[in-house]
Amino acid sequence: MAERKDITVKAKVREGRGKNDARRTRREGLVPVTVYGGGGETVAASAPLSELAAILRSEAGRNTIFTIDIEGLGASEVMFHDRQIDPVRSRLLHADFQRLVKGQKIEVTVPIHLVGEPVGVREELGMLEQIIREIEIRCEPREIPDAIDVDVSNLGVHDVLHVSDIQVGENIEILNDPDIVIATVSIVKEEPVATPVVEAEGPAEPEVIGKGKKEEEGAGGEGEKGKKE
Repeated sequence: MAERKDITVKAKVREGRGKNDARRTRREGLVPVTVYGGGGETVAASAPLSELAAILRSEAGRNTIFTIDIEGLGASEVMFHDRQIDPVRSRLLHADFQRLVKGQKIEVTVPIHLVGEPVGVREELGMLEQIIREIEIRCEPREIPDAIDVDVSNLGVHDVLHVSDIQVGENIEILNDPDIVIATVSIVKEEPVATPVVEAEGPAEPEVIGKGKKEEEGAGGEGEKGKKE
């Protein structure tokens, strides 16, 4: 479950909104962030990179509930709603925080964990394929699971597990299309290896034939010469 961490991140209102301002903010060890929802106004701010990175590395990760205290505006309970990561440096570039209101449900994405060994893998030499690894849900912040566990032990070869097959608590609503495939067990077909065809070489012409022919031609030539003479 998403847990409330006793963490308070201090932030400052960010006046500039352009790319140059964002670069300057990052050079100072801060991250541009946006705080919205919960009946309040949307606020652009900057917060320490090291503190936000530590939250993302924690066990609950992006589903951690924490407090952001924006100078001059006060404190709010928030969660990560979205984030932008530098694909090369793996550094947090920007984050969106959603304010939390008691009793109000929010939409989040949680990972799917496949549990068990499918019978199709164990007995029929199939291969388990996981098609999607995350699922979108709606629930109260403190009801957010760290992951959705899905039992695949009964899957045989060519069996398919859909979103509609997932069992969750009554306080959690799944938002994905029920027909989306989560996992299946398939058979790995080995491509037949073609046997190289070696062409048989025909018998070589006996060398004596060629020599004999030349000798005959030579003999004939001498004979003709002899006749002329």
